Amino acid sequence: MANVRVRFCPSPTGNPHVGLVRTALFNWAFARHNEGTLVFRIEDTDAARDSEESYDQLLDSMRWLGFDWDEGPEIGGPHAPYRQSQRMDIYADVAAKLLDAGHAYRCYCSTEELDTRRDAARAAGKPSGYDGHCRDLSAERKAAYEAEGRTPIVRFRMPDEAITFEDLVRGEITYLPENVPDYGIVRANGAPLYTLVNPVDDALMEITHVLRGEDLLSSTPRQIALYKALTELGIAKETPAFGHLPYVMGEGNKKLSKRDPESSLNLYRERGFLPEGLLNYLSLLGWSLAADRDIFSIDEMVAAFDVTDVNPNPARFDLKKCEAINADHIRMLDVKDFTERCAPWLRAPFAPWAPEDFDEAQWQAIAPHAQSRMKVLSEITDNVDFLFLPEPAVDEASWTKAMKEGSDALLRTAREKLEAADWTSPESLKEAVLAAGEEHGLKLGKAQAPVRVAVTGRTVGLPLFESLEILGKEKTLARVDAALERLAA
Repeated sequence: MANVRVRFCPSPTGNPHVGLVRTALFNWAFARHNEGTLVFRIEDTDAARDSEESYDQLLDSMRWLGFDWDEGPEIGGPHAPYRQSQRMDIYADVAAKLLDAGHAYRCYCSTEELDTRRDAARAAGKPSGYDGHCRDLSAERKAAYEAEGRTPIVRFRMPDEAITFEDLVRGEITYLPENVPDYGIVRANGAPLYTLVNPVDDALMEITHVLRGEDLLSSTPRQIALYKALTELGIAKETPAFGHLPYVMGEGNKKLSKRDPESSLNLYRERGFLPEGLLNYLSLLGWSLAADRDIFSIDEMVAAFDVTDVNPNPARFDLKKCEAINADHIRMLDVKDFTERCAPWLRAPFAPWAPEDFDEAQWQAIAPHAQSRMKVLSEITDNVDFLFLPEPAVDEASWTKAMKEGSDALLRTAREKLEAADWTSPESLKEAVLAAGEEHGLKLGKAQAPVRVAVTGRTVGLPLFESLEILGKEKTLARVDAALERLAA
């Protein structure tokens, strides 16, 4: 596919959410698959909601996810600037040209008048969109409205004919004229609306494919009509192809919104999701590499991605599946990469131990055992804190569960056998606890539970006997002694 140009154009309002990331991913993968251009554009015309903090978060998120862009902020390009707030003169010029050519007109209707006519249309069972009242006003009528002090908005004049287009995801779609009334493109204060600035930027930036959310599907016939007008005026070269991506659904099969906690990209970063794992899962929300394969690299996705393969049906966000896929990607890392990615969670403010108590050799030794058992990187802190805290952080529920009647006798026997064991072999430590359990009529699973809680503070964790070997004989026996003292008390 030659000269593919797609765009990702978020608004800097609040934290990025996973639906936005899925849209960015599909655009990025489509551009890279077709050796095309990804334009990163910031739609920041809403001064009341946009913020520089959100703008910085957007750029930081794109970098974290690994999305490089070919034109846009910090890079520039032939169609700069790439922030809409810096392109206001362009929109004003285009609006004036649309007015002069008769593709747009000034509308003087007040909000109250619009509401009254809409209510009457609904009562009569008719479409309640704009009724074209100001479409063909006489010069005298316009003058009268202006004499009253009315400030008009600018509306685009929709054609009186059906609009049909081939959606890349949904196939052929037709909108009848009565369902797509004339619409506003410039506010009464002169500020351009999304309905104008988005298509104008796409036209001037020569976007060939618009891949966006299903929620914007109803605006597509408006934009197609506007593209036709822009082409007549020499502003646009062609109308882009449209593909509308399926909704991402949350709990209760409701559309996942910014207000849903699981929608925030920052949540996944803070929990320690890998970009590779998160993107792998998000790609499955409407697309698949193969029917029998859920785990793949971003490079494999790019090589195979075709937007026409996207399923138009809504996709449900499943956090547990997302975690499972992320766990697979954690296991796919080489150990050195894994240890480096865990670094933020091994120091303040996440780590509960003093910096001087962290032992690099112990960390390197335990890392391979931790890597195979984690869903997200943030779990590393609780998994290895027993190594670096002076005393284990005992979970009281785990203590109650493990320390049954007779646990003190078992622990004394286990201590004796551990003291005599070979501490260079996890298998020797396992045999010691197994032998202690047999003396008390317990299988290994029951016998090791009190030992694990005494040493690590929890009933679940990393492989016990490898953990004991890395912790060392002296600390292990001291912790068993401390548990026996607590039981005696």
